[in-house]
Amino acid sequence: MSLACYAAKPHETLGRLHQEPAEPTQSGRNPFQRDRDRIIHSTAFRRLEYKTQVFLNHEGDHFRTRLTHSLEVAQIGRAVARRLQLNEDLVEAISLAHDLGHTPFGHAGQDALNECMKEHGGFEHNLQSLWVVDFLEERYAKWNGLNLSFETREGILKHCARRNALLIEAQEPGGVASRFLKGTQPSLEAQLCNLADAIAYNAHDIDDGVRSGLLTMEQMQDVSLFARYHAQTLAEYPQLQGRRVLYETIRRMLSDQVYDVINATRAALQQHAPASADEARQCPALVQFSAAMYEESKALKSFLFRNLYRHPQVMQTTDGARAVVKDLFNVYLDKPQEMPAAYAQRSDVPRAVADYLSGMTDRFATREHARLTA
Repeated sequence: MSLACYAAKPHETLGRLHQEPAEPTQSGRNPFQRDRDRIIHSTAFRRLEYKTQVFLNHEGDHFRTRLTHSLEVAQIGRAVARRLQLNEDLVEAISLAHDLGHTPFGHAGQDALNECMKEHGGFEHNLQSLWVVDFLEERYAKWNGLNLSFETREGILKHCARRNALLIEAQEPGGVASRFLKGTQPSLEAQLCNLADAIAYNAHDIDDGVRSGLLTMEQMQDVSLFARYHAQTLAEYPQLQGRRVLYETIRRMLSDQVYDVINATRAALQQHAPASADEARQCPALVQFSAAMYEESKALKSFLFRNLYRHPQVMQTTDGARAVVKDLFNVYLDKPQEMPAAYAQRSDVPRAVADYLSGMTDRFATREHARLTA
C-alpha cells in the first residue's frame, strides 16, 4: 500500500539512539517492522499477559489483560491507518509497546507507586514505558534497552510532565520529549494510537463490566452511544438473546467509532493539508473524532468511571492492590538486597525499587508480598 505524503516514512526515520548496521536487504524489514519484532520478543511484552486491565488477574480467565488490550489497540490502529494511508507498521509498534511500563494491578498500582515516589520525582507509566525500551530491557551485548527508532519511542511517550521533559531534553536534545516543550504534535501514527487506545478501552470495559455482573444491560441504556446500537441490534434481530446481544452492540459501536475517526480525520487533513509528516506535527491534533462522537465517547468514559472503575467491588480489590504495592516499596527501600542484584546495586534506590516493582506481574507481586510480609 502506498503511504500518504503526511505518513511517517521508514526511510526518513530520525534513527536510533545507538547506531546499528543496516538491515540486510534480503530481510525485507523496514525500521518500524524491526521495532515491532523487538517489542514482541521483549520480556516486558510477555509480562503484559499477567498484568491487570481493570479486573485483577486471578478474577477470571476471560477478562482483558494489558496484553490483550495492546493487541486490540494494534488491531483498531492498523484498521484506521490502512484507510488513511498512514504507516501501519509504526502504528502497530507503538500500540504493542504503549503499556510496557504499566505497573501490576492496573491504575491502582500506578497510583500507589506514584504516591510512593512523590518525594523522588513521581511515577508516570508512559515515561516508564520509554524507560523500559531505552534502558531496562537487557537483550543486546552493546547497549541497554531495545534501541528502537525515534518515531516508535516518540509514540510510546504519550504524556510527559514538563519537569521530566526537561530532563529528557537535556540528555537527548531535540529528542522524543522536545514536542512537550515546543507545543507541537507527535506523528499522525502516534496520534492514532492514542485514540485507538481510548476506543479499545471503552469497548472492552463494557464487555468485561457486563461479564463480571458489575454492569447490567439496563444500566447501559443510560449511555446514548451504547443504547443507540443496542436498539439497532434488537430491531434487526428481535429474537437475539444472551451475550450475542452485547457482542453485536459492541461490534456496531466499535465499527461506527472507527468510521467516524476515519471521516473526521480525513476532513481535518483536507482542511490543514500537511504536505509531509513534519508539517503534520506543526498542525493541531488531526486524528480525531467528530464533535458529536467525541462528546458521546466522553460521556461513556464518565459512565464507566462512576459505575465500573469506582464500583465498590472493584474498589475493594484495588484498595488491597494499593496496599501490596506500598508494602513492597517500603520493604525494598529498607532492604534493597531483597531485589535482584541489577536493581539492588543501583545508587538511586527509590528509582530502582520503582523500576523493579513496575515490571512485576500481578501474581508475582502477590507472591513477593506474601514472602516479605508474612
